[in-house]
Amino acid sequence: MTAASARVLFDEPGPRGRVRIRVFTVLALLLLAGLVALALRQFARSGQLGRSRWLPFTQLPYLRFLAEGFVGTITATVLAAVVSFPLGVVLALGRLSTVRPVRWVATGYIELFRSIPLLLLIYAFLLALPRFGNNLPILWKLVVPIILVNVAVLAEVYRAGILSVDRGQFEAAAALGLPNGVAMRAVILPQAIRYVIPALVTQLVALLKDSTLGYVVSYRS
Repeated sequence: MTAASARVLFDEPGPRGRVRIRVFTVLALLLLAGLVALALRQFARSGQLGRSRWLPFTQLPYLRFLAEGFVGTITATVLAAVVSFPLGVVLALGRLSTVRPVRWVATGYIELFRSIPLLLLIYAFLLALPRFGNNLPILWKLVVPIILVNVAVLAEVYRAGILSVDRGQFEAAAALGLPNGVAMRAVILPQAIRYVIPALVTQLVALLKDSTLGYVVSYRS
């Protein structure tokens, strides 16, 4: 985002505004520290901070169990993200395509999988598909449903980013004689992705939280 567009989207505060921001920041930090101190005091009064409560976290078998869960969560999240984020771009371009069959298929997929609860889809891979001879490994019984749902959500995020790019960018690329595919790849998509980075980070966090549904398929996460 250029400095000019940043100034349009955000009015830089003046001296008084900066002072107010600092004051409110300090007050918010003090309030947060007070809440943390109050919570710790309540935990201490109820015995939740006692040594016996936290001793298991120092034992090797317990730490190994937590480490296996951590590795499982990261593995499922990375696999789902590596597949979902590029496919989201492809699906977004499909929905914006001028070829009607492609646009209809992409739109149908997005609307379908955005409306299906992820938990229901996981149960389908766990209970329904094995009856038809399609019994995936435990990891993929979790990862594939996450991919199917997140691709549809990410496609809409990318599509919103593409549509938010100024129309003049399309016209400038056409004036330079760039084919539509090259213009989209070299001019439009880089700008669109920058616009939607906050939404992509939010979706990555949501994807990480979705991996906790691994308990449904007995996957350690």
